[in-house]
Amino acid sequence: MDTSYPREDYLPSPSHKREPSTTIRVSPPPRDHLIWSIFNTIYMNFCCLGFVALAFSVKARDRKVAGDVEAARRLSSKARCYNALATAGSVVLPLLLIALVITGVIHLSQLAQESVGFFTYQFGGTDEEDK
Repeated sequence: MDTSYPREDYLPSPSHKREPSTTIRVSPPPRDHLIWSIFNTIYMNFCCLGFVALAFSVKARDRKVAGDVEAARRLSSKARCYNALATAGSVVLPLLLIALVITGVIHLSQLAQESVGFFTYQFGGTDEEDK
């Protein structure tokens, strides 16, 4: 029985000589935060910060494609900052508004309970007081 591929017994042994190699550390390409920017632009557009973040994200992607990694890093950092501001503003402001409404309702209900006595006071005197 003859096989067309060589058997392991007959394979030549690999040479154990190692050639010196230079190690080049390549940093990963910068993230452009495009999806986050699109989300902030469409759903949580607080003071147009999402649109500004989208502009910086697109610029960062263009610079990354062009090969200018440093400019892409700077633009990506700006896009990340604007995205964080837009997200924080879009989360904090509705929570603040809800807290103010709840506080106002509680205050008005307490005011209404305290003023019940004022509105039930009888201004007209009885006959006993006139005598």
